[in-house]
Amino acid sequence: MEYKAQLEALIEAIAHEGASDLHLSVGHRPMVRVSGGLIPLVNFPELKVEDTKGLLFEMLSPENKKLFLDSKDLDFAYTTTSQLRFRGNAFYQMGSVGVALRLIMAKIRTVNELRLPPILEEITKKKQGFFLVVGPVGQGKSTTLAAMIDLINNTRSEHIITIEDPIEYIFPLGKSIIDQREVRFDTLDFQSALKSMFRQDVNVAMIGEMRNPETIATAVTAAETGHLIFSTLHTNNAAQTIDRIIDSFPGPQQAQIRVQLAGSLIGVFSQRLLPKVSGGLVPAYELLLNNSAVSNLIREGRTYEINMVLETGAESGMVNMNHSIASLVRAGEIGTEDAFHYSLDQEGLQRLL
Repeated sequence: MEYKAQLEALIEAIAHEGASDLHLSVGHRPMVRVSGGLIPLVNFPELKVEDTKGLLFEMLSPENKKLFLDSKDLDFAYTTTSQLRFRGNAFYQMGSVGVALRLIMAKIRTVNELRLPPILEEITKKKQGFFLVVGPVGQGKSTTLAAMIDLINNTRSEHIITIEDPIEYIFPLGKSIIDQREVRFDTLDFQSALKSMFRQDVNVAMIGEMRNPETIATAVTAAETGHLIFSTLHTNNAAQTIDRIIDSFPGPQQAQIRVQLAGSLIGVFSQRLLPKVSGGLVPAYELLLNNSAVSNLIREGRTYEINMVLETGAESGMVNMNHSIASLVRAGEIGTEDAFHYSLDQEGLQRLL
């Protein structure tokens, strides 16, 4: 198989199908994800052991090839000759190579184009604090953060730094300076890059993922000391996010991180991409904004009461996930079955519908 030509044909198929992801797995035809579901590309043959490895190596630099062979897992970015960009993960399974690719749109869409709440635009105007975009893998977290960072880039003269593994969206020139650092190539790790940030006259930082307590602690400290910090976590809702952050620290340190988080947190935005009745995906979301009530609950370890604050916080811009899902059902955009499938509180959703 001529892997370069085969890869180009697969890229064309992704664009033709309007797919978000491509999966390469031995024994299967290449498969793409369209509107949330996986479908095989029937015009392509089943992949053999040498095929997935050959296709992967067409996408990797010599440095990344060595990293993959040494570690057996690799996050990477790949840009095609037609300037399409992908975030990829390569891995071994039963001795053969598997690959998952996620298409990154060349144009960074706005908050309005993504159908996200306008209050996210107001959050970008803040000068300091800590804002998290959370949700499971593949729910648009990176796209939301890119929209917010790009808005700052187009409206303010700031020094913005992104720390990513790998770099996903490439930001165009704007009013700000944006330095994008990729883990392993531009910096050893997230923690090293964050510590360096304090000496780089940074105003805004976007951390691709908070993977350990050290990174979290440095990010929260940065938010306390005059920086606007954006990041992500793979959590389901606001209360779980706050618990995950605090529980990642040893017991003696949890009281301190509670106080720091209570004072520096701007909010938590949780999102899901739900299949539309007409095809495609539409976001449903939850937005928790930090106020005196939320701050007290965090400080006192009563995060289980945060959902009550979300229920009553609509006037200040807060959004409950069930209310967001219910509004999509009433508008005829999503089906009732999908609504209940994605809701984390089905009894509460039933009352709204």
